[in-house]
Amino acid sequence: MQISRSSSAKLEPRLDIPSRALVVDDSRIQRKILSASLVRWGFVVDVASSGAEALEICYMNPPDLVVCEWMMPNMNGLAFCRAFRAIPRENYGYFILVSSRSEKVEVMQGLEIGVDDFLTKPMNASELHVRIKAGQRIIDMHRSLTEQNTLVTDTLEELRTVYDAIDQDLLQARKIQQALVPDRQRDFGTSRVSLLLQPCGHVGGDLVGVLNCDQDHVGFYCIDVSGHGITSALMTAQVGGYLNNEFPDYNIAMRARPDGGFDLRPPHEVAYLLNQRLARDSGVIEYFTMIYGTADLHSGEVNLVQAGHPHPLLIRANGDMDFLGVGGLPIGLLEDATYSIFKTHLKTGDRLLLYSDGFTECKTKHGDMLNEDGLLDLVRSSDGDSGGLMFLGELFGKLKLSMAPGARLDDDISAALFEFNHLTPL
Repeated sequence: MQISRSSSAKLEPRLDIPSRALVVDDSRIQRKILSASLVRWGFVVDVASSGAEALEICYMNPPDLVVCEWMMPNMNGLAFCRAFRAIPRENYGYFILVSSRSEKVEVMQGLEIGVDDFLTKPMNASELHVRIKAGQRIIDMHRSLTEQNTLVTDTLEELRTVYDAIDQDLLQARKIQQALVPDRQRDFGTSRVSLLLQPCGHVGGDLVGVLNCDQDHVGFYCIDVSGHGITSALMTAQVGGYLNNEFPDYNIAMRARPDGGFDLRPPHEVAYLLNQRLARDSGVIEYFTMIYGTADLHSGEVNLVQAGHPHPLLIRANGDMDFLGVGGLPIGLLEDATYSIFKTHLKTGDRLLLYSDGFTECKTKHGDMLNEDGLLDLVRSSDGDSGGLMFLGELFGKLKLSMAPGARLDDDISAALFEFNHLTPL
């Protein structure tokens, strides 16, 4: 190949690692001319007189740019290009094939094998400069992409390590949160309280529980902290501490009697005290809804307070159902909020269902929310003879079936079921 001296154009000097070029030609003169030009343009250059020699160099020092003669004995340029593309490498190698041929069929054959560009003899320095410069841009782009991919891979690995650590912490936090509800079902003579708690993630913002300090009364509640995730879970842990049945001295829902025993506070007082504690804590911006009731285990009278929580559902033994309550402000929203109680009387076999809005606001397969009517349908379709955890489990299962296939819960699901004189006496 002949290169005219008509152009003195040079590639801009590289500021980073210089690219490595390989000149493959069985002509010593052409190797020398091409090498001199590439060195002058900032490349580190290797030369080879045959395809076999060039392959050895490629394995030892993979080039960024190859300028190869098409017509060579034993292994021509196309055969060498095919072997060059088969060598594993991290960065891209730009391949220029030099030939006097220019037929479209041969060019297409070269492109299919992996040739990036063609130089047709004779070629002057200006054209060679332009082709080499175009190749250098491709080399730089691939080098930059490789570095970015490496950075992304390293960052993803670091994030995976951090995620695994967080995941382990969240699994432990889930165990701690589940420990806030140690007993999912408790019998009180012929009555019973059963609890359901299904977070939509590792941890959740719902809390259910049972309070009991004598043989005549039982308290039960369902709480839903605003938001989701870790912040809500921390709030449920705090509220769970306020309502811990194992430590009546510190339980905000209990008050000491002169004889050393404890009574359950009226529900509206519990809501008021909880609201005072949360509203006065400047570091707490969350609030929660609550339905809390105390039941007389002899008469069936239930006193309830509703603080922004969904209306409790009274399920009569004969199948009739009614939603109770009038609403009320959530806990922790306004410091001067007041609360009032409402009453209901349960007869033998009646049940009272407290539930979170994870039920009624659950999106069904039809794209709408379940709402209260949908909840009534779920209860009607459940086994009327089942009770306790079996009933709650069936209710949750039917809720999942109402959702689109593969859909995940958007909110925590919780419920407390009080069954009055529902059990057979021992």
